[in-house]
Amino acid sequence: MRGATRVVPSPPERAMRAATPPAGPPASPHKGRPSRRANILTKASIPELAPFEEAPRAFRSGVPAVDIFPIDIWGRIMAKRWRRVPPGALSYGRPFGFQPLRQAVADYLNAARGVRCTAEQVLIVNGSQQGLDLAARVVLDPGDQAWLESPGYPGASKAFIAAGAALVQVPVDDQGLIVSEGRRLAPNAHAAFVTPSRQLPLGMTMPAARRQELLAWARAAGAWIVEDDYDSEFRYVDRPLAALQGLDPNGCVIYCGTFSKVTFPAVRLGYLVVPDALIDAFAAARIASDYTSPHLTQAVMADFITEGHFERHIRRMRSIYRGRQEVLVTAAERQLAGLLEVKRAESGMNLIGWLPAGSNEGDVVRAAKERSVDVLPLSRFGGSLPRAGLLLGYAGVRDREIEEGVTRLAQALEQLVR
Repeated sequence: MRGATRVVPSPPERAMRAATPPAGPPASPHKGRPSRRANILTKASIPELAPFEEAPRAFRSGVPAVDIFPIDIWGRIMAKRWRRVPPGALSYGRPFGFQPLRQAVADYLNAARGVRCTAEQVLIVNGSQQGLDLAARVVLDPGDQAWLESPGYPGASKAFIAAGAALVQVPVDDQGLIVSEGRRLAPNAHAAFVTPSRQLPLGMTMPAARRQELLAWARAAGAWIVEDDYDSEFRYVDRPLAALQGLDPNGCVIYCGTFSKVTFPAVRLGYLVVPDALIDAFAAARIASDYTSPHLTQAVMADFITEGHFERHIRRMRSIYRGRQEVLVTAAERQLAGLLEVKRAESGMNLIGWLPAGSNEGDVVRAAKERSVDVLPLSRFGGSLPRAGLLLGYAGVRDREIEEGVTRLAQALEQLVR
């Protein structure tokens, strides 16, 4: 009948599956090999990240207190966003990210970190590691020299190696990266990576005079500075120094930040603030990478910030982390005397524990792991240090777990010295 509706039968289930090819003779191993750069990346040291579904335990570094995150508020914002999703939100977004989130980040950084930027300079990325990867590929050609702090963040080394850079390991002192040593080793380097607010892993803050010295070198050399401001929100003594980027009048600093340390690692959002001269280059690099970050996650984060939840959460975490650091130091003074020297820090989510002369970090790490305690050896961060030591994360574990962790760590160390 003309105009009648016909129901077309669904294809059989077997039509949806590929046929299994017949078995052939055993294949010989493929003769191809990975690139030299891939081999270098494989050998480069980077701390192993625990699976997110695994509960944090003492003393895992860089893990925030995810159990205290206001997931109920986050869930309500997410539900609200899902209930009224405009069609455009289900399409591809912009390479630089969701505009309201970019504006929220710019406003926050202007007020809290002294960063001088507009929303147009803010690039939303899938975590700070992607930000470092993009920055390295935008400002470095294969073979270009790049300064890195020594000891320093292994993730930065990975990103710069992936870009084909020639790494120049610049030593640090109690004021951070030694600019005069960088000039001596590679005066015409194309880039420098620094953690001026809290050097990773040693924790010192770069003073204003050293920052100006670094900026002066970059201006004279035509070099770029990549500033990683990874946990600057958690300062417990005095007001923090403004970000290095805020002192830069010439546009040579690329600023990198993350939401993982303030909210939760699985959110996979970070941000860059890029100089005006590099906006087009970063947009092109992002398109060539993964194009953009998930729109709805960005929208939820934008609401979380603009409704005031973000800064309230930071204030709460700052108080909790200050208390947890005190619990760790007090327990260490009581149980680790002569075994591990642990001192208070002005900021951050972890502390350094210095081992007695002649200690073997690897033995300590293994003995601690046997007692369900996670510690990172300082040797994982490279560089030449006068003593062996450990990185102890305290932010992601409760007071009682910190005290129990110190007890188990003391048992491990006592076993090794007997």
